[in-house]
Amino acid sequence: MEAGVALLAEGGWPAVTTRAVAGRAGANVALIHYHFGGLPGLYEAIAHRAAGEVLTPIVDVLVAAAGPADALETLRRLLPATAGDDRVLRLVVELVAGAGRDPALGQALQDALRRARVRLAERLGELYPHWPHERRVGAATVALALLDGLMLHYLLDRELPAGEALAALGALTAGTS
Repeated sequence: MEAGVALLAEGGWPAVTTRAVAGRAGANVALIHYHFGGLPGLYEAIAHRAAGEVLTPIVDVLVAAAGPADALETLRRLLPATAGDDRVLRLVVELVAGAGRDPALGQALQDALRRARVRLAERLGELYPHWPHERRVGAATVALALLDGLMLHYLLDRELPAGEALAALGALTAGTS
């Protein structure tokens, strides 16, 4: 799997072949076909692994935040580091492009996003036990969409005033002017 994710980051889906993965991993091509059932199964497994690799560290940091202000400050620090990581950005682009072309790859990304939303919603439940389930899920969805959007904008414009945007969001959520 590590070899497949590395190839995906380096050359996109066209670089991920059973022969290339086997060569990088020092494995037998037949073993890959046996274990994954061919290239489609290998692609799906790599998509699951890559999506987890991209999302899990971000969600881990957000879930560990003491509260909303801490989460916004964490995002302020995390955004340039994450959006500036070319490997992560290439994986994100390939995951989204693959999801648009192949329903199985789309399902892998959808599963990873759902797991991330569940984890964030559970943390929101700890912070705000009086919130109904629907509000926690909605807030988790907005938070991940915000992060995705900021990463995309930062990818396209490295001078994006992300810090200012997050400060404005903090003021909005705190009800201050």
